[in-house]
Amino acid sequence: MPLCKVEGMEVGLTLGLENHEGTLKLSLMDSGCYVKEIIITLDGGASWLYQGMINAFEEQIGSAVESAITNKLKDGILKLDSFLQSLPKEIPVDDNASLNVSFVENPLLSSSSIEFDINGLFIGRKKVPVTKLYQQTWQPSVSCTDQSKMLGISLDEAVFNSALALYYDAEFMEWIVDKVPDQALLNTAGWRFIIPQLYKKYPNDDMNLNIALSSPAVIRISDHNIGATVYADVIIDVVEAGQVIPVACISLEIRGSGSVKIVGNNLGGSVKMDDLTMSLKWSRIGNLRMYLIQPVMWTLIQTVVIPYANSYLGKGFPLPIIHGFTLQNAEIIFSSSKVTVCSNVSYSESGIHLE
Repeated sequence: MPLCKVEGMEVGLTLGLENHEGTLKLSLMDSGCYVKEIIITLDGGASWLYQGMINAFEEQIGSAVESAITNKLKDGILKLDSFLQSLPKEIPVDDNASLNVSFVENPLLSSSSIEFDINGLFIGRKKVPVTKLYQQTWQPSVSCTDQSKMLGISLDEAVFNSALALYYDAEFMEWIVDKVPDQALLNTAGWRFIIPQLYKKYPNDDMNLNIALSSPAVIRISDHNIGATVYADVIIDVVEAGQVIPVACISLEIRGSGSVKIVGNNLGGSVKMDDLTMSLKWSRIGNLRMYLIQPVMWTLIQTVVIPYANSYLGKGFPLPIIHGFTLQNAEIIFSSSKVTVCSNVSYSESGIHLE
């Protein structure tokens, strides 16, 4: 039976990692394997004969081992390069949007970490052009207070604003409200003391509220919180004999604040309203007393619009995590204009394949 012992083996390799048209290109720049000594011992009747041959070719056997290990390294690097180039450039969010996760710069290496910059902006799955305001580049840096965390993901506020701009341009930010918790608010009788002329002209008729953003919402991130400003128009419709009649339009400026949380590998959140200002845009039923309408509008936004928005925000959008990895013990850090997610990760061995 042959016994083999290798002593003093050293393996070294130098890798190149660069951005190539939005994907990562891994190349083996230099590699080598050095075996100081290889000892092969044979046992058996005629072992003395073969042992002499093995001793004579010990140097060639060592060279063959070095060459085999080097070739295996090259094969492994090729498989890893193929895997990196197969990473998707887009992550679907829903039927309307995807997250652009193509790489935009070469990786930055340090003694203990590697940093990647990706585009990160939301793009339309139907290639709807996004408002140019958010087609910009930036250089975020990841800073985790707990240096033991394995992964850090920094999200500039431009990422969130690109999502809002995309949904606005896709005309997704429009709603017809015809059901509310207090359904009496959608009948002119419920407005008879607030807008008397409305009830007088359309007594006991049902109503709709046609809500549409007048411009993309804007998010601002500070060291302590996330603030949002939403500009919307609310058209008050009367439904008379099956006909929808617009009677007035009110412009809203809603200021709110938000929170974010980790939902699996998604970044979810919620919003609340902090302030509401209103102005009359146009009316077909005369002047409206806005100070009487504002409490009603506040109630409608709090009980209808905010819960509707939070039902979507709570699901979140996917963070750029390689398939098979899962965030663990994540923490969220706010800083000027960005949110950073710092986390450990686990992975399923069946989640990554390099064949």
